[in-house]
Amino acid sequence: MPGPLASLKVLDFTALLPGPFATMALADMGAAVVRVESPTRPDMVRFLPPYDGDTSAWHSVLNRNKRSLALDLKQPGAAGVIRRLITTGGYDIVIEQFRPGVMERLGLGYESLRAANPALIYCALTGYGQTGPLRARAGHDNNYLALSGALSYSGRRETGPPPLGIQVADIGGGALGALVGLLAAVVHRAATGAGQFVDISMLDMMLAWQAHLMSHHLVAGETPEPESMPLNGGRAYDLYETADGRRLSVGSLEPKFWEGFCAAVGRPDLAAPGLSLDPAEQARVKAATRAAILTRPLAEWIAVFAPLDVCVEPVLTVPEALTQPHVAARGLVVDVPKPGGGTQRQIASPWRFSGGAAEYQYAGTALGSHTAEILREAGFTETEIENYQ
Repeated sequence: MPGPLASLKVLDFTALLPGPFATMALADMGAAVVRVESPTRPDMVRFLPPYDGDTSAWHSVLNRNKRSLALDLKQPGAAGVIRRLITTGGYDIVIEQFRPGVMERLGLGYESLRAANPALIYCALTGYGQTGPLRARAGHDNNYLALSGALSYSGRRETGPPPLGIQVADIGGGALGALVGLLAAVVHRAATGAGQFVDISMLDMMLAWQAHLMSHHLVAGETPEPESMPLNGGRAYDLYETADGRRLSVGSLEPKFWEGFCAAVGRPDLAAPGLSLDPAEQARVKAATRAAILTRPLAEWIAVFAPLDVCVEPVLTVPEALTQPHVAARGLVVDVPKPGGGTQRQIASPWRFSGGAAEYQYAGTALGSHTAEILREAGFTETEIENYQ
């Protein structure tokens, strides 16, 4: 059965992580995604380790289910190729990740392409958006987290914020922000017939992710600091070291969970003071909790908490996380065919639909491997195809 987005045809001009993750999700859900990539300046993700044979595993995952069109956008005639794909080829969604103004200089800005198809949905994904004094500035994940204020109250009072191992702004802000924006525009087009421009900024998204926390300042004039709130280590909600140097996550916020946790660690006396709002009392409770968890290794705590419903779980390593029974039951690791034969293990699409599961046709392919096929479908002659390759 075709995926829920099988009616969408997308031209993908993105690179690195945010845009490719978004278009991977679209492709997993059935959209026909064509990745437009320069043959002279390919995406550096193609060359990032680890490698599976001669292929970057990063690239193989982020570009699965996508076809590849090799096209140098700086060459004469390149803009004409894209316009024909939008008109005769039926590609009516564009997502790009260049700095503001780049696509306009290439003759591929929204207004130019909109003239070819008024129903075009055009998503521009950038660090700082299409307007404002930072619009042309370069940035990466930790820069957006820093400028959004999110890092200022993360981590410990003594050591400050840690460098995060996951790209929160890139994926949570950029990729998922682009997905929501694009699909909202698709719904609008279905109702009105009109396309539109979607401006997604990773800094904007990171501010929006903190809407509830920003109220501390906007409403009460307070400035969040590390370990000052219930969810950033200001109370017992935290990570605790076990006797063997592992970690246990304690998320026992509600009274019934907290009381169950205290009983499980042999400290029922902490139940009442642990619900206090007094900072000094909270510090005492956390110190006592820390001492209690240090008395046993992680395996013993796993056995203690497995039958209990108190929001306590072990901090797993990547191998442990991927082999836990729940992940296996959900089918979250899949074998994806490689273009040259064999398969590669990848993380599955997290979107589930009653109408059918995601189909994994192939991992990321060689640059330009579908160029002739894509152009032929759009009505290009064999002579034209030879001239553009």
